[in-house]
Amino acid sequence: MKMVARAAVVTLLLSCTGRQSEDVQRMPIEGTWQLLSGTLIEKGDTTVTDYTQDRRMIKIINATHFSFLNHDLKQGKDSVKLFSAGGGRYTLEGDRYTEFLEYCNDRGWEGHEFAFTVSLKNDTLIQSGTEKLENLGIERVNIEKYVRARE
Repeated sequence: MKMVARAAVVTLLLSCTGRQSEDVQRMPIEGTWQLLSGTLIEKGDTTVTDYTQDRRMIKIINATHFSFLNHDLKQGKDSVKLFSAGGGRYTLEGDRYTEFLEYCNDRGWEGHEFAFTVSLKNDTLIQSGTEKLENLGIERVNIEKYVRARE
């Protein structure tokens, strides 16, 4: 009888622990996010891009996948000509957000994993981490600031 009671207690504790860690993982990042600014730090140089002027980028996050769409606002008719898109699966454990990029118009980025730290305050999401792609010679810190899209 003591063995059954111990098993019941262990099962109860494990189920409670599972629910708690599930709650911790559930930062409400699902939705559509508009990128406000991006900061890249590479080889000691810092580049800040304002995504509210000549370009627009959104990130869409559902329960299991993310995607991003980025384009210039003049339909490619000036020097800012730009379009990029990608997406894939992601995981979120606490504030650790990891993207598994499965699709990208720049195919050299496909098949890579990118780990970020995310923070959420009201309608602002900040994502920061290191992007490293040996095949492309890229190693940089990327900090992105998003606002929840209202449209």
